[in-house]
Amino acid sequence: MLTKILIANRGEIAVRIIRACRDLHIQSVAIYSRADKDSMHVKMADESYEISDDPLRGYLDSDLIVEAALKFGVDAIHPGYGFLSENATFAKKVQDAGIIWIGPNSEVIAKMGDKNQARAIMQKHGIPVVPGTEPLNELSIEEISKIAQKIGYPVILKASAGGGGRGIRVVEKESELAESFNACKREAMAFFKNDDVFMEKYITNPRHIEFQILADNYGNTIHLLERDCSIQRRHQKLIEIAPSPLISEDLRRRMGATAVAAAKAVGYTNAGTVEFLLDDFNRFYFMEMNTRIQVEHGVTEEITGLDLVGRQIRVAGGEILDLNQSDIHAQGYAIEARINAEDVSNDFVPNPGKITTYYPALGPFVRVDSCIYKDYVIPPFYDSMIAKLIVRASSYDLAVNKLARALQEFTIRGVKTTIPFLKNICHDKDFRRGDFDTSFLEQKITSLIPESSENSDDLVAAIATAIAVRCGA
Repeated sequence: MLTKILIANRGEIAVRIIRACRDLHIQSVAIYSRADKDSMHVKMADESYEISDDPLRGYLDSDLIVEAALKFGVDAIHPGYGFLSENATFAKKVQDAGIIWIGPNSEVIAKMGDKNQARAIMQKHGIPVVPGTEPLNELSIEEISKIAQKIGYPVILKASAGGGGRGIRVVEKESELAESFNACKREAMAFFKNDDVFMEKYITNPRHIEFQILADNYGNTIHLLERDCSIQRRHQKLIEIAPSPLISEDLRRRMGATAVAAAKAVGYTNAGTVEFLLDDFNRFYFMEMNTRIQVEHGVTEEITGLDLVGRQIRVAGGEILDLNQSDIHAQGYAIEARINAEDVSNDFVPNPGKITTYYPALGPFVRVDSCIYKDYVIPPFYDSMIAKLIVRASSYDLAVNKLARALQEFTIRGVKTTIPFLKNICHDKDFRRGDFDTSFLEQKITSLIPESSENSDDLVAAIATAIAVRCGA
């Protein structure tokens, strides 16, 4: 069993990993950049070390992190999500240093991180993929245009090394192709240092369905059911649901079996996610595989009763998976809402600053994964997500009710957040019916934006408190 783990990340996922370590009686080591000196994960870890005064270097310099891991005598490194979590070079450096990498091996990360290579592997093993191409960089715009016409508009351009909604352009007609291709290449180079771009047929208004995979080091692989991640803005997920409210048992069985086959095709180990696009005719297509823990792993934990981060650590420590596919059953429905420090009325621009009031939602089957606290100052250098609100209930309808209630109670002041926007989604009749696809927010965004970025309910509560105090004086 592992005894000491370095967490190569920050924020709520670092806090989540520390808690899993404590549950398993494993020492945790937090590394951080100076901007994070007051962060919760730094306060919670058994050991914490500042390794850089640069806001990003402490989380993106693989040599610096491996050097720290050796210095502090850890058995393993958990990369969390984001930053270097899907960086095959980093994973290999960790493994070459004799440190256990909590995730799949570096070769698998490299294969699945290159979307063209991943597509080729899936096609070889009979996994359905969206019709598309190899990288187009060596071709002229005229040649690319002919391919697009053959595939049929609309098409989507994607960075081969992309992820997180970056390096993607939907092209509706030929006149947009050249500009979109060049913009996609620029963004790919800026974010991934690799400007390879390929093309796929754009599946209009699909559902985004992903299956959680768990595999040990001995060939045992299962899925832990699916999550519906269709509620997204600019390819960034905002709400995730497990299981999907509109998938039949037969379709779930077929998609789950395909996800397991995809994982086995690359010799996958540890936790990962196989993502599919599902069209109006219930045809599904492999999109990509995320070789790390997902932001939305909590909804899977809630419906299965399994600690996914704990399982990651146990598998990396050499344990044999003590679960069969027949052991996995959904216990109701779980929904996660990502709460971001953003000004919704100003095109969702990040809104870092000091948290002056913090009252997270409570109650039965309500969970908050977060890294903030009262008087914490959100730094401007990182992702704007500050909390994840997760609820569970016996039915989808009751889960939506519980989410709406929990959002009503959740109070954060000092910075603007997406809570009012999320509450409006809960009240939308189509969302309540489970009738949505990836176009949901694009079509409804105007009606879902709150009239004011200020939370009027907070104002009413503050006035009521003031009156109560005055009357009691």
